[in-house]
Amino acid sequence: MKTYRTILLAIAALGTSAMLAQTNWVGQVEDLMDRGEFKKAEKLMSSLPKKVRAAEEVRIDSLNTIMGRIRKDFNMTPDSGLNLIKAKMPAVTAEHIAKWKRDKKIEYMVIDGKEWWFRKAVRNLWLLADELKEDHDAEKMETYNTRRKYYLEAMRSPADENGLRDWRHMNITFTLDVNADAVPAGETLRVWMPFPYENMRQKIIKLESSNRDVTFSQGSKHHTVYMEAVAEKGKPTHFEYTFSYDVAERHICQQDLLAMLEPYNTETADYKEFTGDYPPHIIITDDTRALAKEIVEGETNPVLQASKIFDWISMTYPWAGAREYSTIKNMPEYVMANGHGDCGQVALLYITLVRSLGIPARWESGWMIHPDEVNWHDWAETYFEGIGWVPTDQSFGRSAVGTPMNSYYTTGIDVYRMASNEAIGDKLSPEKKYIRSETVDFQPGEVEWRKGNLYYDTWKSHLIVNSREKIKK
Repeated sequence: MKTYRTILLAIAALGTSAMLAQTNWVGQVEDLMDRGEFKKAEKLMSSLPKKVRAAEEVRIDSLNTIMGRIRKDFNMTPDSGLNLIKAKMPAVTAEHIAKWKRDKKIEYMVIDGKEWWFRKAVRNLWLLADELKEDHDAEKMETYNTRRKYYLEAMRSPADENGLRDWRHMNITFTLDVNADAVPAGETLRVWMPFPYENMRQKIIKLESSNRDVTFSQGSKHHTVYMEAVAEKGKPTHFEYTFSYDVAERHICQQDLLAMLEPYNTETADYKEFTGDYPPHIIITDDTRALAKEIVEGETNPVLQASKIFDWISMTYPWAGAREYSTIKNMPEYVMANGHGDCGQVALLYITLVRSLGIPARWESGWMIHPDEVNWHDWAETYFEGIGWVPTDQSFGRSAVGTPMNSYYTTGIDVYRMASNEAIGDKLSPEKKYIRSETVDFQPGEVEWRKGNLYYDTWKSHLIVNSREKIKK
């Protein structure tokens, strides 16, 4: 079992020596956390010598923060959960509950000797338990028809030699408002917010305006704008900027991929990087290699192997509401252990399994900015020699199982995207001192002041699409 140390080393710059990182008290705290003995873990940290607490301030803050987030996620009593289930299923029995818990349809934890259910456990139950699954066929068909409309719209434009088409000029405003008195008046708020980066599908990126001075990230895989402001008593603090960029749809059908595919050059640095580990969430093991080989059933062509992995995940792991990413030790293991996953979780499972076969894959994420829905979203890219990096949206494909759109998202992505992240869990720029609200991904932003991180309950952010103008070629 992986420890919380793995998470913390990957998510925070702790500013202490390697020796301190291995001290015995850290292992003891992590063991207590693994057993759900949070009060003992907190007591142990509070009883450390004053010099140790001063030197390890950020590590201690991070460990306490993770326990706090787990408590927030697991805040439903079994009695409350049972009453919610009875409202829809009056004949529910103790045997039903025991079975659903055993089958991981109800997610729960024992914390300090008391059982707590995940706050979304009951809502997820109706998505996961076969005997309770509600009929969503009409909703699925509506989603399919909408996404097919976007696909057909894109196909009206000819693709260039890279499979790019349907270029749009996007104009977007991003706002973040910190609650009044979230920090004492006169204190400086530090704020990081998402910004698109240039790649094959995104170009001509421009900051149009901002209400404060902006610093762009340097060297981070999370592309951001950074602002500061001094808090005023009784007043919320507003951050705002507008940017534009050009973005294209990209899709390469399987037949064309097979025709263009070349053998991998396995000696390049990129090949080794994107088929290797990226702790704590992308770990290649004997078990992941064995599972991937079982899924592809003897297939040796990388294009067909990746497609089989994609389809297997789509058929095996339904969507369900996710707990805080920062509290999960390894996302693919979590998906396989619990039998479900959201967009980022299944994307990381896909990346891990195809890398286990020697197929390069990497993370990409940001926002889906469709006319009917604007939201955070995560996907992947798969590298095929002779073609390059090809987008792969595991979660969108999952929602289109049994339709032609499933294969579209295996090696394609629609134009309605704003990508700002090239990897997970990277350091922010300029560097953030305290544990992030989101330690894996980066979409709504991050806020801190000199005494700690500010969590989502102290601020709100919004992405507003001002215009989507089709570019005439």
